[in-house]
Amino acid sequence: MDRKTSKLTYAVLSCLFAALITIGAFIALPIPGSPVPIVLQNMFIMLAALVLGPWWGLAATIIYLCFGILGMPVFSGGSSGIAALVGPTGGYLVGYLPAAIVIGAISRKGGSRLWVNLLACLVGEIFVYAFGLLRLKAVLDASWTKTIAAGLLPFIVVDILKLIAASLLAPRLSETVSRLIGAESDA
Repeated sequence: MDRKTSKLTYAVLSCLFAALITIGAFIALPIPGSPVPIVLQNMFIMLAALVLGPWWGLAATIIYLCFGILGMPVFSGGSSGIAALVGPTGGYLVGYLPAAIVIGAISRKGGSRLWVNLLACLVGEIFVYAFGLLRLKAVLDASWTKTIAAGLLPFIVVDILKLIAASLLAPRLSETVSRLIGAESDA
């Protein structure tokens, strides 16, 4: 397949993953005592980075964030705009950017093996939590103990399940993308 067709395919796939990230934001479970809900958007960001690599995974994440910044209600709870980025969940949203790069880069360097994908997603989640907790602490003007209790502890188990799911799904999706790209080169 020529380079132009490959880039177009990855651009379309980035848009598809941006749509999946948006859908994941609407699958939200509120946590009592925390302004941060459990969402699936981070699982789709992990998948985008694992399947598309660091730069196209980042592109999917940027597309998603741009939709929200421009006013489309794509963030958790149907929120949007710059206000969402400066609110309690804003740090998590910003943390998705370095997470996509790190997840994609580690996965590619390690040959996309399962244990490498698990490690990549874990490191990516550390970035999300680092940015998210810093912002949450500032917004709540709370101690680190209260911030961690509200913005980390309720999510650890579910996020581990999400990173396992993304790591298990990624090889199948990557095979499908490879076949898609291969089929285009035959056309």
